[in-house]
Amino acid sequence: MYPDTFYSSTFTLLAEAEVGKHFYWNIAGFLVHGQVLLVIWFVIAILLVFALLGSSNASRIPHGWQNFMESALDFTTDIAKNQLGESFYREWVPFISTLFLFIFGCNWAGAVIPWKLIELPEGELAAPTNDINTTVALALLTSFSYFYAGLSKKGLGYFKRYIAPIPLLLPINILEDFTKPLSLSFRLFGNVLADELTVTVLTSLVPLVIPLPIMLLGIFAGSVQALIFSTLAAAYIAEALE
Repeated sequence: MYPDTFYSSTFTLLAEAEVGKHFYWNIAGFLVHGQVLLVIWFVIAILLVFALLGSSNASRIPHGWQNFMESALDFTTDIAKNQLGESFYREWVPFISTLFLFIFGCNWAGAVIPWKLIELPEGELAAPTNDINTTVALALLTSFSYFYAGLSKKGLGYFKRYIAPIPLLLPINILEDFTKPLSLSFRLFGNVLADELTVTVLTSLVPLVIPLPIMLLGIFAGSVQALIFSTLAAAYIAEALE
């Protein structure tokens, strides 16, 4: 293959990649991305099934699914404990665990399940975290949580931190609170979308054997992104509670 032909075919594949197409649903006058909701419901259903399997026949000595789910809970509990400390971590374990398991499930669902085999009128099924609306919603949920943590502990005195140590830092401190959800959102969205585009282009250009290691790397990266997001969320909440 000549270089010009190779670059031309690559650019054609990039242009045809369905990044901006969506399967829209009209719900009560609001347009929503139907393909994102379908995969989110699938991930939630899988998490509920795992939860039921792990708690249906609970015993003092865990085994089978109970052992698996308790190991997952211990892992997410360690994330909260390491960031929040012994005094505050217990009440935030459900939130941090939910964040980690949901993002982990979404990333793995997008990387492992061959959604492209299911055709939609518009767009295609993929990981919900490659939609900017999903990552922004998760980031805003984290922002609301650390504001709630600070206000519940210190009341309106929480806002004194914006003028500490001197009032001149007020604009910088406000800007910092705006950049936290932005960084969380774009970090998760960018990494997941870049991985899916890379695998799509390579699979179209070369045999499956070559993109396979990159697909495995994407599975590992999806797990790391879930860990990073939940760890940063716990760290932001810990900062509000200081």
